[in-house]
Amino acid sequence: MPRLPDSGFDLVASFYDPLARLVYGRSLQQAQQAALQAGLPEQEGRVLIIGGGTGWVLGQVLRRRPAAQVLYLEASPRMLRRSQAWLAKTLPLCLGQVEFRLGTEATLRADEQFATVATFFFLDLFEPHRLRLLVRRLHTALAPGGAWLLADFAAPQRWWHALLLRLMYWFFGLTTGISARRRPPIETELTRAGLSRAPAGRFFGEMIEASVWRQATAGAENASALLSFCP
Repeated sequence: MPRLPDSGFDLVASFYDPLARLVYGRSLQQAQQAALQAGLPEQEGRVLIIGGGTGWVLGQVLRRRPAAQVLYLEASPRMLRRSQAWLAKTLPLCLGQVEFRLGTEATLRADEQFATVATFFFLDLFEPHRLRLLVRRLHTALAPGGAWLLADFAAPQRWWHALLLRLMYWFFGLTTGISARRRPPIETELTRAGLSRAPAGRFFGEMIEASVWRQATAGAENASALLSFCP
C-alpha cells in the first residue's frame, strides 16, 4: 500500500519525543505553552491542531479550555494512534471532544471553520511552494477573528542555529522524507495571507519562538503598504 502524503513520521514516532527532549530539553514544549497562553481564545470554540505529533499538546489545550472541541489532524497513522492512546490514558473523559482524523490539510471539509489553528513545529517541514498552498488552505479554515498559534524554529541568527537546523533537516529528510531542505519563509507566507504577528516568547537561545497571528486590521495593512514604498 502506498504511503499517505506527509506520513513519513511513522518511522520516528516511537522515539520522536525522547529525541526532541535530548536535543532541546523542554524548549519545544515551553514554546507551545507560550503560544497557547498568549493566543488561545477565552471563549470555547473549535480548535484545529494539525501535525500535533504524539498528543501532548492535546492535554495543554483541554486543560486550558475544558469544553473545547478539537480536530486533531495528523498524516502519520502511528502518530495518530499514539495521540489517541495518550488521551485515553491521560484525559479519558475528554475523548468525546476530540476528533482524530488521518490526513493532511486536503482532508479538511470546505465548510469547516476553527476559532483556533495551531501549527506547532509543523510549517517548517515543507518546501516554499507547498508551504504557500498549505498556509492558504489553513487560512481559509480560520474563522473571522480567529487566532493562528505558531511555535517553530526561528530564522537562524547565530552560527550554531544554522548548524543545528542543517543537521535537523538532514536527519528528518533521511528518515521521514520531508520536502523542506532548509527553513522555509514561514513569516512571509503568513503575512501574505493577511495575518499579523504578536510575539509570545523565545526559547533555546532564541532559536525557537512562539507567536500568535491574527487577521491584520485595515490600518495595519495600509501602513504596511506605505512602508513598502519607503526607501
